[in-house]
Amino acid sequence: MEIVELDPDDREAVRGYVTVTNAVRRAGAPWEHDMTEREAAGLFRYGWDLEPAVGYVARVDGAPVAMGEYAVSRRDNLHLAWLDVEVHPEHRRRGHGSALLATLLERARSEGRTTVGIGWWEADAARGFAEGHGFEEKHVEVGRRQVLADLDRAALDAAYDDARPHAAAYDLVRRLGPTPEEELEAMAVMTAAINDAPLGGLDIEDEVYDAERIRAYETAMEGRGIRPYKVFARHRGTGELAGVTVVGVDTERPEIGEQHDTSVVAAHRGHRLGLLLKLEMLRWLHEAEPQLATIDTWNAEENRHMIDVNEVLGYVVLGRAVSFQRKL
Repeated sequence: MEIVELDPDDREAVRGYVTVTNAVRRAGAPWEHDMTEREAAGLFRYGWDLEPAVGYVARVDGAPVAMGEYAVSRRDNLHLAWLDVEVHPEHRRRGHGSALLATLLERARSEGRTTVGIGWWEADAARGFAEGHGFEEKHVEVGRRQVLADLDRAALDAAYDDARPHAAAYDLVRRLGPTPEEELEAMAVMTAAINDAPLGGLDIEDEVYDAERIRAYETAMEGRGIRPYKVFARHRGTGELAGVTVVGVDTERPEIGEQHDTSVVAAHRGHRLGLLLKLEMLRWLHEAEPQLATIDTWNAEENRHMIDVNEVLGYVVLGRAVSFQRKL
């Protein structure tokens, strides 16, 4: 078996990566949207905030049989590497996954990473592979999808009207496009509130956000062809930014949306801002992106507050995803 590092400009390698990814999704998580070649190339050029993962493709006789990812941050969590290994359903039980994992683990060791994580949709085979290679379950997230055609808009309007008086001291502001320079630091503080989300037993330090990282995220989304809509709450009395929600719309397939961050600064919690921000986002997207069909989101299984919000918003469960970690 040949294992090659993926160059996002190598169309054959990207195509092989996409072939394996989509075969795995259709076999084990048919609710997931297919990956496109443009999406994959953008992922490995830009990542989430200009720290792209490194992709790998494993081939046998020139045919792609497995794919992998190696992701680290150089801003924080310098001890940690996240790995992904997926084997084409037609080529399993032949050692391809173990060989690819060994390559990723060796890279993590060579870069001085001391904890590695890996995760998949919940399945006995995935759990067996992880535990067989020394990983322990640490965290569970639940994937949910909002089907916009199924929403009860009248009920959502009633929820908005009920919540709005609790946040009478806040303006809800819509923004499409880059954050003004003078607001970047405040946006970083507001985004950092996501660190309060529960992480189970994962060995993860708080992520570090600053103006540069906020701008890097915006640059990466533009490069990947994702249009991020932001709705944030501003306190009228102080001008402080109190909370934000972001939904990215895929410009290649504008019927697909994905929930990015939703966070409320601790000092401004208790005013139903999380719910209001997401309701205001739905109103805006209904006007600006009428073709949008679905929005996907992820929450820690124990994050009861945000799960309650998402259930009000009509999200339905797709499946559970399990994260595993081990020491090197």
